[in-house]
Amino acid sequence: MTIWASLDPQPDQVKHPEAWARFISSNHYILTHVIGSIGGAVLAILGVFALGAYLANSRAGRLGLVALVVTVVGQAVGLVIGGISTFATPAIGQAFLSGFKDVMQIQFSPVMSVIFALAILLMIVGNVLLGVAVWRSGTLPKWAGAIWLASVLLFYILGAVLGILTTGSSLPTQPVGALLIVISGTWMAWSVMRQPSTRMVGATNR
Repeated sequence: MTIWASLDPQPDQVKHPEAWARFISSNHYILTHVIGSIGGAVLAILGVFALGAYLANSRAGRLGLVALVVTVVGQAVGLVIGGISTFATPAIGQAFLSGFKDVMQIQFSPVMSVIFALAILLMIVGNVLLGVAVWRSGTLPKWAGAIWLASVLLFYILGAVLGILTTGSSLPTQPVGALLIVISGTWMAWSVMRQPSTRMVGATNR
């Protein structure tokens, strides 16, 4: 979902305001944000809970628990920004296209920037800890954890953060980072499903 949502970056709001307004006013924008960004974040929260629960019975149980809490809090805080981006900015774009040019002067509260920075920081720290926990777990493939760590660099640091600081939009590194998350998560799920059922039942009973 996140790969799909980040494939088509929005135009520069300052350099190309009309193109930006048309882009964020489209049904495609709403759809990708509701399903891709918000839906992807909800599934990420559920997935992190599942991963943290599995790591609880490994050598990295405590680290996995800390990583779970930090990552889920970061995703939850990020949903606030996702909601604003999904429903508030299209209204600004529609007003601009209707002739209200001054609407581009609207500025959100500085608190929004603080919340965005906090969400990004928590998700970076939480996902780094998750990757390290997978590497140390002894029950999941180490290199799946390494791929997870690489996804943090590409998706959050070289994607979201660098994008905001440069173009104001997503960069090609974001879908690549999201793809690495898919590869890592699929590898972990596949390795768990290949384990003997008695081991999985025993882990559940513990």
